[in-house]
Amino acid sequence: MKIGVYYVVSSTAAAEIANENNFPWLQKLSELTGFEFEVTDLDNIRNYDMIVDFIGGGGTESIFLKDMDKLPSPYFLLTTGANNSLAASMEILSYLRQNNIRGEIIHGTDEFVAKRLKDLARVFKAKRKLDGFKVARVGEPSDWLISSNVDAKKSKGLNNIEIIDVSMEEFFSEIKKREYVDNEYTKLIKSKNYDAKEIEEALYIYGALRRIVDKYELDGVTVRCFDLLDTVHSTGCAALAILNSEGIYAACEGDVPALLSMAIIGELSGQPVFMANPSRIDAEKDLIVFAHCTLPISMPKDFEIMTHFESQIGVAFRGKLTEGPVTVFKASGLLDKYMATNGTLLRNLTEYNLCRTQIELKLDESANYFLRESIGNHHLIVEGHYADLIDEFFMWR
Repeated sequence: MKIGVYYVVSSTAAAEIANENNFPWLQKLSELTGFEFEVTDLDNIRNYDMIVDFIGGGGTESIFLKDMDKLPSPYFLLTTGANNSLAASMEILSYLRQNNIRGEIIHGTDEFVAKRLKDLARVFKAKRKLDGFKVARVGEPSDWLISSNVDAKKSKGLNNIEIIDVSMEEFFSEIKKREYVDNEYTKLIKSKNYDAKEIEEALYIYGALRRIVDKYELDGVTVRCFDLLDTVHSTGCAALAILNSEGIYAACEGDVPALLSMAIIGELSGQPVFMANPSRIDAEKDLIVFAHCTLPISMPKDFEIMTHFESQIGVAFRGKLTEGPVTVFKASGLLDKYMATNGTLLRNLTEYNLCRTQIELKLDESANYFLRESIGNHHLIVEGHYADLIDEFFMWR
């Protein structure tokens, strides 16, 4: 990953001394972060996921002010512990705050600065990926998702996320072609000990949805999947499992807020995302059970194929996830509200009266959110702790 560095230094003799220290320091930060830091000019600053403004020394305040309108906001002021770099940055930050402009001084030990830059780079890389995101809802949200519709015009205006509608009739027409292209995930599913005919029917649904994704050049898709049960007598679980493993965010039940949440946490974490329902909560112990009938094939350490829970037909997955740190996340459809908490996956369950993949988590924060303030029923789970990074993402929106 490349980070653009807009270097601000005065033309005094002291600047020569600063340069002797500043450029080797950038090289050290590159080694600590694994990123390439590239000094750039005003004409090329849009070519990077993130820009930092390196305040190379004192006497640079007016120079920064002259160029400020041409630099992307928020302003991250990278400073050293020498040549009055920090003093100049504090004056600049004070000016920004007086004018209600967002900014931050990045200063400290080399290790602290490197970690801060790594976190910010992940946030702004995700923000750049989601800017201009295009998703489709195939069919309307399922009837029970009464709080999960999203105004496409507002989504485009507020977040530059485009939501298009694809009819179920078009989807059914694609399914009737009974075609799909084999890949590592279709082959893995077919290698499992399960009814071959049922698997083929489920993979035809995958092929249909994959063609829709390609036709409309989608970054994500959500499907009114329960309509498949009576119409084609199969399930969309395999289609969503494969698409998510291929890097196309794919959500159940026409749930756009869950789909957008999936994309956010997926981009921030770089991990596959499990979309699931809270099924049981012990608020006194902050324990919660999540369950759903599909998950990315690339996520579990092992899985078996079963029927879909509600219909007892088709293909669904019981995945065995790795015990250990996890993050639970959900945002509203217009991204104006969110929740994020870290936790620990304690165990995988195999209960008969829940959707097929079942996990019990211990949350680091109170489970009362789910009982008092929940943003819909579906929530998103990834392995690893990313709540702080999610907070950072929404802080810089």
